[in-house]
Amino acid sequence: MTATLATAETVVAQNVFFYLIAAVMVIAALRVVTTSNMVHAALYLVVVLAGVAAQFILLGAEFVGVTQVLVYIGAVIVLFLFGIMLTRAKVGAEDGLSHDNVVPAILTAVLLLLVMGFAVVDFAKAPWSDGTLVIDALDRAPTTVEQVSDSIFSTYIVAFEAISVLLLAALIGAIVVARKE
Repeated sequence: MTATLATAETVVAQNVFFYLIAAVMVIAALRVVTTSNMVHAALYLVVVLAGVAAQFILLGAEFVGVTQVLVYIGAVIVLFLFGIMLTRAKVGAEDGLSHDNVVPAILTAVLLLLVMGFAVVDFAKAPWSDGTLVIDALDRAPTTVEQVSDSIFSTYIVAFEAISVLLLAALIGAIVVARKE
């Protein structure tokens, strides 16, 4: 009886933190696209990506959460900030921003919301939602961090290194473009 109660309390706490983190992520994501300061937009994007990492950790995927922090926050955002600073973009708020594409953007957002809502409702009606269908993937042993790292650094090592060289080339290109002027 107490084990069931503790499990129910854990599930409630996980749900509370999930929705709290999701709310912070939605607010930060809206600020990414509504702020007129590029540096602030990049920093709001850090909050969104940190929220994604927190969601992964909350779901028990610690390896993916830490990878999210290292790769996206530690590398991609730093690259964005270098690009912003090295191309001499205005650091303050922009006055003459064009909002010519507001209507297509809103229509796209509404369409995306409808498609995602349909997918969630369709998934909830799936045969496994009532617990009678056992999915074969759930019967398999979970993938370990060692298996994931072996896969990345053996099978996908060429793609992994190609992406790192591409990011380095982009950084060097930003420096060259910024220094030409």
